[in-house]
Amino acid sequence: MRFALLVLSLPTANATARMRAWRTLKASGAAVLRDGVYVLPEGEPHAQRLADIAADVLAHDGSAQLLKVEDDHGSLAAQFDRSDEFAALIQTLHATRGSGDATRQVRALRRQFEQLVTIDHFPGRPQEQARLAIESLEAEVAAASAPGEPRTARSAAIERLDRKDFQCRLWATRARPWVDRLACAWLIRRFIDRKAKFLWLAEGQKAPKQALGFDHDGARFSHVGARVSFETLLASFGLETAALLRLGVIVHALDAGGVMPAEAAGIEQVLQGLRESIADDDALVKAAGGVFDGLFAAFSTPT
Repeated sequence: MRFALLVLSLPTANATARMRAWRTLKASGAAVLRDGVYVLPEGEPHAQRLADIAADVLAHDGSAQLLKVEDDHGSLAAQFDRSDEFAALIQTLHATRGSGDATRQVRALRRQFEQLVTIDHFPGRPQEQARLAIESLEAEVAAASAPGEPRTARSAAIERLDRKDFQCRLWATRARPWVDRLACAWLIRRFIDRKAKFLWLAEGQKAPKQALGFDHDGARFSHVGARVSFETLLASFGLETAALLRLGVIVHALDAGGVMPAEAAGIEQVLQGLRESIADDDALVKAAGGVFDGLFAAFSTPT
């Protein structure tokens, strides 16, 4: 992939010109390779923006040079990673739930999200996770402010279900569960169907008709749009609390990539150790449930 590179020496005698160049570069989302070296993906409007900055700097006795470079190994593209910024936005969105001025805050957070999108030159899962989080909060705020009004349909919409209709059921998923399935099983037993029984499907085995499938091909509850199965269950049963959504970010990251919270690597190691040391899937779910119980308690405690 080709990139446009701008090498600058800003004018020392003109503070206004220096500030204008800095602000324009920041607004463009340019990556800083080192002091005075900035890069953007080649093509319009990026190349023109860098050319305009260069012309302005030269007009005020600075120096500027525009170059074109190839990035065969992805090292330049990696400089544009916005995962941390989207992760911080998602955390703020979750913290906003239930606050008294959520209506005002969600508008500001929507603006912040849109600003991030304009400089996210290589969009991926982090942006999509943040989009889902803000759309969910916007829908929640709209429903609270106008309880009788119909909600605007969105892509990958999920039907809201009543937990009373899903009691004492048989739930089926693939054997040897990993993060998403372990988290789903915990969520089902903890918040949806306390007397749930699980059926672990061998490779190629189909779930019986009476079973509720989760996280397998053709399952009733599986990945929807950018959501992993755990997040689909949260949305399906109205369980999108701040603590569970925060847990969902971790499950999503470990299952599908995207925003990687600081706790994720340690949690992955613990769950991997449990999976390697416990052969029985029911026992594994019980042991992993203790991990998720602890996380839920920690995330539910005000900081």
